[in-house]
Amino acid sequence: MDTTVADTLIGTTIDGRYRITGRVARGGMATVYRATDERLERTVALKIIHPSQATNVHFVDRFTDEAKTIARLTHPNVVAVYDQGRHQGLPYLVMEFVQGRTLRDLLSQRTRLSPVEALAILEQMLAAIAAAHRAGLVHRDVKPENVLVAEAPSGGAADLVDAVVKVADFGLARAIEASTVDDSGQLMATVAYVAPELVQNGHADARTDVYSAGIVLFEMLTGRVPYDGTEPIEVAWQHVDNDVPAPSSIIRGLPTVLDRLVARATRRDAGSRPTDAGAFLTEVQTARDGLGVTHVETALMRQVPGAPGTSDATRIVPAVPSADATALVPPVPAGTAYQASHRPSWARLPEQGGRTAPHRRAAAPAGGLSGFFEDRRRVVLTALIAVMALVVVGSTWWVTLGRYTETPRLLTMSQDQATAYAQQEGFTLVVGEGKYSDAVAKGSVLEQNPGPQDKIVKGDNITVILSLGPEVHPVPELEGQELAFAKAQLEAIKLKVKQGKGQYSDTAPEGVVLSTNPKAGTELKPGDTVEVVLSKGKAPITIPNLVGQNINEARRQLSERGLQVVEQAVESDKPADEVISQSPKAGTGVEKNAEVTLQFSKGPAQIVLQDVTNQPCQQAAAALQQQGLQVQMTGDPNATARQMNPGPGTPVPPQSVVQLVCFL
Repeated sequence: MDTTVADTLIGTTIDGRYRITGRVARGGMATVYRATDERLERTVALKIIHPSQATNVHFVDRFTDEAKTIARLTHPNVVAVYDQGRHQGLPYLVMEFVQGRTLRDLLSQRTRLSPVEALAILEQMLAAIAAAHRAGLVHRDVKPENVLVAEAPSGGAADLVDAVVKVADFGLARAIEASTVDDSGQLMATVAYVAPELVQNGHADARTDVYSAGIVLFEMLTGRVPYDGTEPIEVAWQHVDNDVPAPSSIIRGLPTVLDRLVARATRRDAGSRPTDAGAFLTEVQTARDGLGVTHVETALMRQVPGAPGTSDATRIVPAVPSADATALVPPVPAGTAYQASHRPSWARLPEQGGRTAPHRRAAAPAGGLSGFFEDRRRVVLTALIAVMALVVVGSTWWVTLGRYTETPRLLTMSQDQATAYAQQEGFTLVVGEGKYSDAVAKGSVLEQNPGPQDKIVKGDNITVILSLGPEVHPVPELEGQELAFAKAQLEAIKLKVKQGKGQYSDTAPEGVVLSTNPKAGTELKPGDTVEVVLSKGKAPITIPNLVGQNINEARRQLSERGLQVVEQAVESDKPADEVISQSPKAGTGVEKNAEVTLQFSKGPAQIVLQDVTNQPCQQAAAALQQQGLQVQMTGDPNATARQMNPGPGTPVPPQSVVQLVCFL
C-alpha cells in the first residue's frame, strides 16, 4: 500500500526552496522525506518532527540547538546537516541524502553478516560516534535503523567491506534525552539496545553509546538481539539483570576475539567498558586486523633456521583469535622437526644447546647434602604456597571490598559545595538533567547516584541531579494557533484546558485561538487551568459606511439590518444632522442587535449679535466682522448706525449677513 497518498506534504515546497518528492521513513519522533533543493539543484533529506513532539518546549529547543552543533560536526561517517527551519510551527532539518539502505534493511535481507563485514561496518559507526564524543555529544540511540549503508565505491552492491557507512540522528537523539522517561515512568528508548544505566537512573554518557554499539555488533554476528520479551520494560530490565551471551554460543565457529569484543562493550558496569567510542574503535581495529591474516607465525617459529617465510628483518605479528591457547601456535608443517636444538637460546633448558649434557653425580648418602637440599626445597615450597595464598586472598579482598569506599552524602548541598566536597574526597562530580522539586531549593542536590553510603570505586564519578525549584511553566503564546495544537502545548506542560465562549473576529479564521486567560507569559503550576477563547470567524452582519449621510438615513439602514443605534450629537462645522463618525467601523462583522454608535453634527456654532446701533457705521461694521459676520450697509456709510437686521441678541451662523441702516 502506498502510504504517501494521504501525506499532505508530498508535492509541497518548504520555505520556498525544498520541494518534497516522497516519504523515506516515519519514526516515533519525526518523518523523513526526500526533497529537492531547488536553489542548489540537489537531492536532500528533510526531517520534520511530529506535532506531538512540537508541543514539548524543551524537546524543540534541544532539537534546534543540537542541529546547530551537529552542523559543525563534519565527519565522513556522519550524515551532514545543511539547514534548519520551521514549517507550520514544526521544526525541520535539511540533511545529506544517502543513496543506500539502513543496516536494519540489510539485516532483514541477509539475517546476519560475516565477522569481517560486521567489523568493517562497526569501525565506521564507531568513527562517527567517536567524533561526536570528542565534541562532547552523546548519540543515545545507536541502533541499525540509524546506520545508513551506502553503495560501495567499488560499485559492488554486496561488497560491505568497501561500503560507506554513515550514522544519522545525532541531533534528535540528544533532544530525546529530555524525554527519556515520560510522565508514567516508562522508558522512552529502543529497549533492544538500551544500556543498563539508562534503565536504572536515566543517565547516559559516552559509554552508553559503546554498550549499544556492542549490541549492534552482536546482532550483526548472530542475526538477533540478545533479549526479547512480551513487554518493552521486560526487555529493558534484562539488560540490567543479565550479561549479554557470547555470539559463539549462538553461531558456532565464531572467533573468540568477537566474543571478547561484545563482552567488553556490553559489561553491565559502565566503568568496565571502553571509555568512549574511540577507545572501542582501537580494539575493533586490532581484532579486524587479526581476522584478516590467514597465516601467522609465532615468534618462536620465526627463530627456526630455514623455516618458510623467516627473515632477519623485524616483523610485527598480529594477535590471532582463538578459542584456546594452543591455537596461537599453528600446526607444524610436514617435514619440519621441532627439536630442542631448534629453540632459540632464551627458550632452551640448561642442558640443551651446543654443549654436552653433564654426567649425573652419584646419589648422596641419606641425611647428607641431599637431605639438606630436600629440606631447603620444602621450606621454599612452603613459602611459595604461603605467598600465593596471600596474593589470592589479597586479590580477592581488593576485587570485592578493598577498591570500594562509601559514597559521601551530597544531598541538599549547592552545586559548588557538592563539587568541592566530592573533589576533597577524591571523586569527580557529574551533573545530570535537573528535576523540579517543591522541597529542595533551586540549584541544590536533589538526587545522587550512587546514593549516600553506597559502595563506590575510589576516584569514580558521582552523578547528581540538581533541583529546578518548584515546577512552574509560563503560559505559551497561543494566539493564532489551532485548538488541537494549543491543547497539546498546554497539556505537555501539565496545564488543564478550558474552552471559553467564542468570539467573532474579522481577521482570525474560525477555530483559531484569539486569547487566553491568564495571558501568555503568566507562570502557572501543574494542574492549573487556562481558558482558551476561540474565533467564531467573521460575524454574519456587515456594518455599512454611514459617514457623510444624514442621521435619519443612517438610522434607517441600521434598523433594516437588525442593529441598535446609539446617537451622539456633537459640535462640528459640518452641516447639521450629518454623520461624522461611526463605531464599529464600516466592513466590521457583528451579530444581530449589536449596537452601532453614530456621531452626527449639531451644525456650526451660533453667533449672538451684539448691539452696534448708535455707533458710527464704519465702527459698527468692523465690530461685526470681527465676530465672523458679513456686513451690508445702506444709507450714508459715514453716518451713524441707526438700525441692524437681524436685531441685537439674535443667534446666527458664522458668515451670516447683517444689514446696517446708517443716517444722521
